[in-house]
Amino acid sequence: MKKNIVSVALSLALTGALLAGCGSSASAPKASEAAPEAAASSEAASEAPAASEAASEAAAPAADVDIPAPEGDDTKISIGVTSVPHGEIVNDVVKPLLEGAGWTVDVVEFSDYVQPNEALNSGELDANYFQTTQYMEAQNNERGFKLVNAGEIHLEPMGLYSKSITSLDDLADGATVAIPNDTSNGSRALQLLASNGLITVDSSKELVAVTDITENPKNINFQETEAAFLARSLDDVDAAVINGNYAIEAGFNPVKDAIISEETTTDGISKYFNDLVVTEDNKDSVKTKALYAALTSQGVADYIEEKYQGSVIKAF
Repeated sequence: MKKNIVSVALSLALTGALLAGCGSSASAPKASEAAPEAAASSEAASEAPAASEAASEAAAPAADVDIPAPEGDDTKISIGVTSVPHGEIVNDVVKPLLEGAGWTVDVVEFSDYVQPNEALNSGELDANYFQTTQYMEAQNNERGFKLVNAGEIHLEPMGLYSKSITSLDDLADGATVAIPNDTSNGSRALQLLASNGLITVDSSKELVAVTDITENPKNINFQETEAAFLARSLDDVDAAVINGNYAIEAGFNPVKDAIISEETTTDGISKYFNDLVVTEDNKDSVKTKALYAALTSQGVADYIEEKYQGSVIKAF
Protein backbone atom coordinates (compact mmCIF):
# COMPACT_ATOMS: atom_id res chain seq x y z
CA MET A 1 0.00 0.00 0.00
CA LYS A 2 1.76 3.17 -1.09
CA LYS A 3 1.69 5.99 1.37
CA ASN A 4 2.17 9.66 0.71
CA ILE A 5 5.12 10.11 3.01
CA VAL A 6 8.26 11.79 1.74
CA SER A 7 11.12 9.60 2.90
CA VAL A 8 14.14 11.12 4.55
CA ALA A 9 16.87 8.77 5.68
CA LEU A 10 16.53 8.13 9.40
CA SER A 11 20.24 7.72 9.82
CA LEU A 12 20.85 11.28 8.56
CA ALA A 13 18.01 12.68 10.61
CA LEU A 14 19.69 11.57 13.81
CA THR A 15 22.20 14.42 13.37
CA GLY A 16 19.69 17.29 13.15
CA ALA A 17 18.43 19.52 15.94
CA LEU A 18 15.06 20.31 17.50
CA LEU A 19 14.31 22.58 20.42
CA ALA A 20 11.46 21.16 22.49
CA GLY A 21 8.59 23.65 22.56
CA CYS A 22 8.25 24.24 26.29
CA GLY A 23 11.45 22.73 27.65
CA SER A 24 15.14 23.09 26.83
CA SER A 25 16.62 20.37 24.67
CA ALA A 26 20.14 19.32 23.87
CA SER A 27 21.27 19.09 20.26
CA ALA A 28 19.25 16.37 18.55
CA PRO A 29 17.42 15.64 15.27
CA LYS A 30 14.11 17.08 14.19
CA ALA A 31 11.35 14.57 13.97
CA SER A 32 10.08 16.37 10.90
CA GLU A 33 13.30 15.43 9.13
CA ALA A 34 12.84 11.73 9.79
CA ALA A 35 9.99 10.67 7.55
CA PRO A 36 9.30 6.94 7.37
CA GLU A 37 9.58 5.33 3.95
CA ALA A 38 6.41 4.44 2.12
CA ALA A 39 6.06 0.74 1.33
CA ALA A 40 3.33 -1.72 0.43
CA SER A 41 3.08 -4.81 2.57
CA SER A 42 0.82 -5.94 5.37
CA GLU A 43 3.00 -9.01 5.83
CA ALA A 44 5.46 -6.96 7.88
CA ALA A 45 2.90 -6.63 10.66
CA SER A 46 3.13 -10.37 11.31
CA GLU A 47 6.90 -10.04 11.58
CA ALA A 48 6.72 -7.16 14.07
CA PRO A 49 6.75 -9.21 17.29
CA ALA A 50 10.07 -10.88 16.51
CA ALA A 51 11.60 -7.61 15.38
CA SER A 52 10.30 -5.86 18.47
CA GLU A 53 11.79 -8.46 20.79
CA ALA A 54 15.14 -8.15 19.09
CA ALA A 55 15.05 -4.37 19.27
CA SER A 56 14.06 -4.46 22.91
CA GLU A 57 17.08 -6.59 23.73
CA ALA A 58 19.38 -4.44 21.62
CA ALA A 59 18.35 -1.11 23.14
CA ALA A 60 19.49 -1.51 26.73
CA PRO A 61 19.45 1.73 28.74
CA ALA A 62 22.74 3.55 28.52
CA ALA A 63 24.18 5.80 31.21
CA ASP A 64 24.56 8.61 28.67
CA VAL A 65 22.68 11.34 30.49
CA ASP A 66 22.89 13.24 33.74
CA ILE A 67 19.55 12.65 35.46
CA PRO A 68 18.74 14.85 38.48
CA ALA A 69 18.53 12.88 41.71
CA PRO A 70 15.64 13.21 44.18
CA GLU A 71 15.64 16.13 46.58
CA GLY A 72 14.61 15.22 50.10
CA ASP A 73 12.38 12.27 50.93
CA ASP A 74 10.06 12.50 47.92
CA THR A 75 11.66 9.91 45.66
CA LYS A 76 8.62 8.59 43.79
CA ILE A 77 7.67 9.60 40.25
CA SER A 78 4.30 8.53 38.84
CA ILE A 79 3.78 8.81 35.09
CA GLY A 80 0.68 7.92 33.04
CA VAL A 81 1.10 6.34 29.61
CA THR A 82 -0.77 4.45 26.95
CA SER A 83 0.78 1.04 26.48
CA VAL A 84 2.26 1.31 22.97
CA PRO A 85 4.71 2.84 22.35
CA HIS A 86 4.77 5.07 25.43
CA GLY A 87 4.56 2.34 28.06
CA GLU A 88 7.19 0.28 26.26
CA ILE A 89 9.60 3.22 26.06
CA VAL A 90 9.12 4.13 29.71
CA ASN A 91 9.24 0.60 31.12
CA ASP A 92 12.13 -0.64 28.97
CA VAL A 93 14.41 2.41 29.01
CA VAL A 94 13.21 5.38 31.06
CA LYS A 95 12.33 3.58 34.28
CA PRO A 96 15.72 1.82 34.61
CA LEU A 97 17.52 5.11 33.98
CA LEU A 98 15.50 6.92 36.64
CA GLU A 99 15.92 4.09 39.13
CA GLY A 100 19.65 4.28 38.55
CA ALA A 101 19.47 7.93 39.66
CA GLY A 102 17.66 7.02 42.89
CA TRP A 103 14.02 7.38 41.88
CA THR A 104 11.15 4.95 42.47
CA VAL A 105 8.98 4.92 39.33
CA ASP A 106 5.28 4.08 39.15
CA VAL A 107 4.16 3.60 35.54
CA VAL A 108 0.36 3.76 35.20
CA GLU A 109 -1.02 2.48 31.88
CA PHE A 110 -4.29 3.75 30.40
CA SER A 111 -6.31 2.40 27.48
CA ASP A 112 -7.82 5.73 26.39
CA TYR A 113 -6.92 9.39 25.98
CA VAL A 114 -9.34 10.82 28.58
CA GLN A 115 -8.28 9.35 31.92
CA PRO A 116 -4.54 10.23 31.82
CA ASN A 117 -5.27 13.97 31.76
CA GLU A 118 -7.95 13.70 34.42
CA ALA A 119 -5.50 11.85 36.67
CA LEU A 120 -2.74 14.37 36.03
CA ASN A 121 -4.98 17.38 36.56
CA SER A 122 -6.28 15.95 39.86
CA GLY A 123 -2.77 15.33 41.19
CA GLU A 124 -2.83 11.54 41.00
CA LEU A 125 0.11 11.62 38.56
CA ASP A 126 3.28 13.69 38.36
CA ALA A 127 3.25 13.60 34.56
CA ASN A 128 1.83 11.84 31.55
CA TYR A 129 3.26 10.88 28.20
CA PHE A 130 0.78 9.91 25.49
CA GLN A 131 -0.65 12.99 23.77
CA THR A 132 0.09 15.55 21.11
CA THR A 133 0.56 19.24 21.77
CA GLN A 134 -2.66 19.98 19.90
CA TYR A 135 -4.66 17.44 21.91
CA MET A 136 -3.38 18.86 25.19
CA GLU A 137 -4.30 22.41 24.16
CA ALA A 138 -7.78 21.29 23.10
CA GLN A 139 -8.29 19.51 26.43
CA ASN A 140 -7.16 22.62 28.32
CA ASN A 141 -9.70 24.71 26.40
CA GLU A 142 -12.56 22.23 26.63
CA ARG A 143 -12.09 20.94 30.17
CA GLY A 144 -10.37 23.75 32.00
CA PHE A 145 -7.16 21.81 32.63
CA LYS A 146 -3.92 23.69 33.27
CA LEU A 147 -1.48 21.32 31.63
CA VAL A 148 1.75 22.29 29.88
CA ASN A 149 4.20 20.72 27.47
CA ALA A 150 7.45 19.96 29.31
CA GLY A 151 9.17 18.77 26.13
CA GLU A 152 8.51 16.98 22.84
CA ILE A 153 9.52 13.32 22.71
CA HIS A 154 8.32 11.63 19.51
CA LEU A 155 5.98 11.65 16.51
CA GLU A 156 3.57 8.90 15.42
CA PRO A 157 2.28 9.53 11.88
CA MET A 158 -1.50 9.03 11.64
CA GLY A 159 -2.70 6.79 8.81
CA LEU A 160 -5.71 5.41 6.95
CA TYR A 161 -6.18 1.63 7.28
CA SER A 162 -8.59 -0.89 5.79
CA LYS A 163 -9.26 -4.61 5.65
CA SER A 164 -11.09 -4.40 2.33
CA ILE A 165 -9.24 -1.93 0.11
CA THR A 166 -5.60 -1.33 -0.73
CA SER A 167 -5.66 2.13 -2.34
CA LEU A 168 -7.68 5.33 -2.36
CA ASP A 169 -8.96 4.44 -5.84
CA ASP A 170 -10.72 1.42 -4.30
CA LEU A 171 -12.75 3.59 -1.92
CA ALA A 172 -16.29 3.41 -3.33
CA ASP A 173 -18.81 6.21 -3.59
CA GLY A 174 -20.70 6.40 -0.31
CA ALA A 175 -18.03 4.48 1.63
CA THR A 176 -17.93 4.70 5.42
CA VAL A 177 -14.73 5.99 7.00
CA ALA A 178 -14.22 6.04 10.76
CA ILE A 179 -12.30 8.90 12.37
CA PRO A 180 -11.50 9.83 15.99
CA ASN A 181 -14.36 11.54 17.81
CA ASP A 182 -12.30 14.05 19.81
CA THR A 183 -11.74 17.57 18.53
CA SER A 184 -8.02 17.52 17.80
CA ASN A 185 -7.60 13.97 16.47
CA GLY A 186 -10.81 14.24 14.44
CA SER A 187 -9.44 17.40 12.83
CA ARG A 188 -6.10 15.72 12.24
CA ALA A 189 -7.83 12.81 10.48
CA LEU A 190 -9.87 15.10 8.24
CA GLN A 191 -6.78 17.13 7.38
CA LEU A 192 -5.02 13.91 6.34
CA LEU A 193 -7.88 13.00 4.02
CA ALA A 194 -8.02 16.54 2.66
CA SER A 195 -4.28 16.59 1.94
CA ASN A 196 -4.78 13.46 -0.16
CA GLY A 197 -7.66 14.91 -2.20
CA LEU A 198 -10.55 12.89 -0.74
CA ILE A 199 -12.31 15.91 0.71
CA THR A 200 -11.93 19.67 0.97
CA VAL A 201 -12.21 21.43 4.33
CA ASP A 202 -12.54 25.03 5.44
CA SER A 203 -8.95 26.29 5.22
CA SER A 204 -9.62 29.24 7.53
CA LYS A 205 -9.93 26.98 10.58
CA GLU A 206 -7.08 25.36 12.47
CA LEU A 207 -9.34 22.66 13.91
CA VAL A 208 -11.94 21.29 11.52
CA ALA A 209 -14.94 19.03 12.04
CA VAL A 210 -17.15 17.03 9.70
CA THR A 211 -19.37 20.12 9.44
CA ASP A 212 -16.41 22.02 7.97
CA ILE A 213 -16.16 19.75 4.93
CA THR A 214 -16.85 21.90 1.86
CA GLU A 215 -16.40 19.25 -0.85
CA ASN A 216 -16.94 15.49 -0.58
CA PRO A 217 -16.84 14.09 -4.14
CA LYS A 218 -17.00 10.43 -3.02
CA ASN A 219 -19.89 11.14 -0.64
CA ILE A 220 -17.97 9.58 2.21
CA ASN A 221 -19.96 8.84 5.34
CA PHE A 222 -17.94 9.69 8.43
CA GLN A 223 -18.32 7.59 11.56
CA GLU A 224 -16.88 9.34 14.60
CA THR A 225 -15.49 6.79 17.05
CA GLU A 226 -13.40 6.93 20.21
CA ALA A 227 -9.77 6.67 19.13
CA ALA A 228 -9.13 3.55 21.20
CA PHE A 229 -11.81 1.61 19.29
CA LEU A 230 -10.94 2.62 15.73
CA ALA A 231 -8.85 -0.46 14.95
CA ARG A 232 -11.70 -2.70 16.12
CA SER A 233 -14.13 -0.83 13.87
CA LEU A 234 -12.33 -1.99 10.71
CA ASP A 235 -14.65 -5.02 10.43
CA ASP A 236 -17.64 -2.68 10.15
CA VAL A 237 -16.35 0.20 8.03
CA ASP A 238 -14.57 0.55 4.70
CA ALA A 239 -11.57 2.32 6.26
CA ALA A 240 -10.50 4.10 9.43
CA VAL A 241 -8.02 6.84 10.26
CA ILE A 242 -6.12 5.52 13.27
CA ASN A 243 -3.61 7.13 15.62
CA GLY A 244 -0.16 5.57 15.43
CA ASN A 245 -0.11 4.12 18.94
CA TYR A 246 -3.41 2.28 18.48
CA ALA A 247 -2.38 1.10 15.01
CA ILE A 248 0.84 -0.42 16.37
CA GLU A 249 -1.05 -1.97 19.27
CA ALA A 250 -3.48 -3.57 16.80
CA GLY A 251 -0.63 -5.26 14.96
CA PHE A 252 -0.25 -2.83 12.05
CA ASN A 253 3.07 -1.49 10.89
CA PRO A 254 2.16 2.13 10.11
CA VAL A 255 5.09 2.51 7.75
CA LYS A 256 3.95 -0.36 5.53
CA ASP A 257 0.27 -1.00 6.21
CA ALA A 258 -1.30 2.44 6.04
CA ILE A 259 -2.94 3.30 2.72
CA ILE A 260 -1.98 6.94 3.27
CA SER A 261 -0.09 8.56 6.13
CA GLU A 262 0.92 12.00 7.26
CA GLU A 263 3.91 13.61 5.62
CA THR A 264 6.32 14.28 8.44
CA THR A 265 8.13 17.18 6.73
CA THR A 266 5.12 19.50 6.48
CA ASP A 267 4.88 22.83 8.25
CA GLY A 268 3.08 22.58 11.56
CA ILE A 269 3.83 18.89 12.11
CA SER A 270 5.24 19.77 15.54
CA LYS A 271 1.69 20.18 16.90
CA TYR A 272 1.40 16.41 16.51
CA PHE A 273 4.54 15.62 18.54
CA ASN A 274 3.88 13.46 21.61
CA ASP A 275 4.92 15.41 24.69
CA LEU A 276 5.90 14.95 28.29
CA VAL A 277 2.99 16.78 29.95
CA VAL A 278 2.79 18.13 33.51
CA THR A 279 0.74 20.68 35.43
CA GLU A 280 1.80 24.32 35.32
CA ASP A 281 3.14 24.34 38.88
CA ASN A 282 5.32 21.26 38.25
CA LYS A 283 6.93 22.34 35.00
CA ASP A 284 10.25 23.23 36.64
CA SER A 285 10.24 20.55 39.35
CA VAL A 286 13.13 18.13 39.79
CA LYS A 287 10.81 15.25 38.89
CA THR A 288 9.95 16.86 35.56
CA LYS A 289 13.61 17.57 34.84
CA ALA A 290 14.52 13.96 35.65
CA LEU A 291 11.75 12.57 33.43
CA TYR A 292 12.66 14.82 30.52
CA ALA A 293 16.35 13.95 30.81
CA ALA A 294 15.57 10.23 30.73
CA LEU A 295 13.03 10.51 27.91
CA THR A 296 15.48 12.42 25.72
CA SER A 297 18.46 10.18 26.42
CA GLN A 298 20.44 8.38 23.74
CA GLY A 299 19.03 5.14 25.11
CA VAL A 300 15.52 6.24 24.20
CA ALA A 301 16.66 7.52 20.79
CA ASP A 302 18.26 4.17 19.98
CA TYR A 303 15.28 2.21 21.30
CA ILE A 304 12.81 4.18 19.17
CA GLU A 305 14.88 3.79 16.01
CA GLU A 306 15.57 0.08 16.44
CA LYS A 307 12.21 -1.09 17.76
CA TYR A 308 9.72 0.93 15.71
CA GLN A 309 11.54 1.22 12.37
CA GLY A 310 9.99 4.54 11.36
CA SER A 311 6.54 3.99 12.87
CA VAL A 312 7.68 6.20 15.74
CA ILE A 313 10.11 9.06 15.10
CA LYS A 314 12.02 10.84 17.85
CA ALA A 315 11.42 14.58 18.22
CA PHE A 316 14.41 15.64 20.32
